[in-house]
Formats: sequence, structure tokens, C-alpha cells
Amino acid sequence: MTISAAKTIITPICPACGCSLIRLGIGSDRWAKLIYEGKEYFCCCQDCADLFSQDPAKYLKEIKDWVVCPTCLAEKPMQQTIRMEIAGWEVFFCRCPHCPKVFQKDPDHYVKRLQAEIPYDGVFGQVGYGFTKK
Repeated sequence: MTISAAKTIITPICPACGCSLIRLGIGSDRWAKLIYEGKEYFCCCQDCADLFSQDPAKYLKEIKDWVVCPTCLAEKPMQQTIRMEIAGWEVFFCRCPHCPKVFQKDPDHYVKRLQAEIPYDGVFGQVGYGFTKK
């Protein structure tokens, strides 16, 4: 039995709505942060934080095994993805054959983007989609 030494990519998913905060373009300075059973969770907005607070166990169960494709940023249950090890990372891709090809061209960029280490406008990061630029 071989144990994988691949690193895991950590990326925030709003537990209430199930959206990738990166895909939405919501920077870490705008995440609504909550503590539940000693663990910190990040929501895309205060409304989702309020919803999550009403029944945290329910929402955590719904997204328990969700991952985000580093290329297209689609949120999926792990069983609906393709797992690969690329450049030392354990990566879960949506089923699109194009996504792993794109990722392999610049793995460092996609890992950093998914871990919120580089800015990304996303859906709500653009002016006119409910948020304004800081």
C-alpha cells in the first residue's frame, strides 16, 4: 500500500450556499467568519452566516465532501470529480477534460488562486454584482 505524499489544496466554500468564495471573487477581507465547535468557517456574506448559524450541522453535512475544481472553480461533491496528483498536489477536477490540461500549464497559479493567495475578481468581485471594489 502506497501512501500519497501529495499536498492538499485548502479552499473556502460557504457552508450555507455551497459556493466557492474564490469563484465568487470575495476576498478574505470580506468573508463572514464564524466559529462552530472550535473550528473557523467562512461565509460569502452575513446573510449566509446568519443562515448557517441557525443549523450548522445541517449545512456542514450538505457540503461535507465538496471540493472545488482549481481551473474552472466549479463546486462538486468529491465523488463527481476526477482526482489527480499534479506537481505534488492532490487535485480534484470537474469532469471536463480541458481543466487538467489548463492546470498543468501553470499549477502554481491555480493552487495560489484556489487558496486565496492571489487576487481574483470572480463573480461578485466585479463592480455591479452586489459589491464594490475596496
